[in-house]
Amino acid sequence: MYAITAKLFTHVEKSVVSAFGEKGKTLIQQGVGNFGYKDAEEIGKQATVDGENHRLFNYIPNDHQTQNQYEDQTIYALMAKLFAQISKSVVDRFGEKGENTVREGVRTFGEERGRGIAQRARANGEDNTRENYLTNYDMGRSELFNFTTDYKENEIEQNFTVCPFGQQWADDDMHKYGILYCQMIDPAVAQGYNPDFEVEHEKYILKEGNCHFRFKLEDKK
Repeated sequence: MYAITAKLFTHVEKSVVSAFGEKGKTLIQQGVGNFGYKDAEEIGKQATVDGENHRLFNYIPNDHQTQNQYEDQTIYALMAKLFAQISKSVVDRFGEKGENTVREGVRTFGEERGRGIAQRARANGEDNTRENYLTNYDMGRSELFNFTTDYKENEIEQNFTVCPFGQQWADDDMHKYGILYCQMIDPAVAQGYNPDFEVEHEKYILKEGNCHFRFKLEDKK
């Protein structure tokens, strides 16, 4: 999860800097500072140990002399908080264009993850079919998630009633920024895994109180 968190940061940072240049870098710096340099540094260190090449250290001063703000928080909560602070800095400054820029970062992040899931399936001697998607998924579903999964003809239906990301954004009153992640991530991961995957995500925990998905992919004849 530390590697995934750092990867998300890197993709969003790249999208923001590509769109807004030095102003974008300043806003990313602001977001990391609001989140907390010490907590960000520990995410970056563990992500590095886990083999992730990321850009998080570029925004953390070597001599920041700060303390942890979230010592008792899970990595899921930290990922949500870091994403929200970065998104808030960008969206509050650039409005709708900022929202679209953050979404684009989430899209490329998700597609890269999806390609990795397909690669994991291949390494296990499996094709990137519907049945092999969740069994090779790259993010563990801890007890912090509450969901059901139903395999149906040509689709997988999932319903989440508890999600640590959504819960954290709700607790922090960051709905406006967290939803940018929710709107993009699952379709992007599925597309990266298999371009023929179609995802319907018509309900969101941050809006309706549950996330409902239909992952549609027909079996090859």
